[in-house]
Amino acid sequence: MEAPASTANLGAGFDVFGMALDGRHDTIRVEESGSHSITITADGGVPSDPGRNTAGIVAGAMRDDFGTGGVHITIRKGVPAGYGMGSSAASAAAAAVACNELFGLGLDRTTLVRYAGYGERASAGAIHYDNVAASVCGGFVIVRTDPLGVTALRPPEGLALCVAVPDTKVPESKTQVSRGAVPKSIPLGSVTANVASAASMVAGVMDGDIGLMGESVRDMIAEPARMGMIPGYGDIKRLAVEAGAAGVTISGAGPSVIALMDGDSRTGEVQAAMREGFARAGVGCTTIPCRPAEGARTVEEWP
Repeated sequence: MEAPASTANLGAGFDVFGMALDGRHDTIRVEESGSHSITITADGGVPSDPGRNTAGIVAGAMRDDFGTGGVHITIRKGVPAGYGMGSSAASAAAAAVACNELFGLGLDRTTLVRYAGYGERASAGAIHYDNVAASVCGGFVIVRTDPLGVTALRPPEGLALCVAVPDTKVPESKTQVSRGAVPKSIPLGSVTANVASAASMVAGVMDGDIGLMGESVRDMIAEPARMGMIPGYGDIKRLAVEAGAAGVTISGAGPSVIALMDGDSRTGEVQAAMREGFARAGVGCTTIPCRPAEGARTVEEWP
């Protein structure tokens, strides 16, 4: 089972918007173990303890709720952990879809997202559905909670993206630190501006207007609170827009930065601009050009 990387928030859609990205993916294999236990073999430095591994938590919850028995999970990490590309969500999404198929549970998409969300607690300290919904469903997703609901939309065909991943170490508690930076009290004007940006983003996706999508990543709440945690963020954003990006924002909780582009003709220039922005702050980076991805899917080849 293969599940894609993802980006969350897309500017003003904090904990609401997500998009699956084809630039990286996690691949997992789930096999019945003949016992009640969950065991894990993993690379990429992720924990093999099923109580701390996102895929293990998901498989354990499904075992407990449906009486499916134990499994052995093998994980091949492709999504870099801790950089705002939905690494934990990719493994969790792949585990939920793989267990559903292995045991023929017939769960609907929203239920799969709910189980995949359990895995996010391992990395974020709480359940958030934006990344897992994107990895399960693919495309652009809008998440509602209480009750949980997911709307999946197909992004414009011409949408291209580029993620710049800085060569910096991130703490294990990075997500909690990033979330803690977001203010608890927000001026009404900022809320109004973000509602307008979020509504415009959805309109841009549905109308295929990539320019409007780029304009709509404007965020008055989380970005101002988090931008100081990303070296050179102001330069990265300005240079990428000058190079042809329709819009630039923080990818999820960061520290990666994502650029939206209308087509891929300027991808090389935007990549170079993002590298230059980080370089001016004394930081190297890896740029990952990508497109919107389909959701978790079965693959024949094991990496």
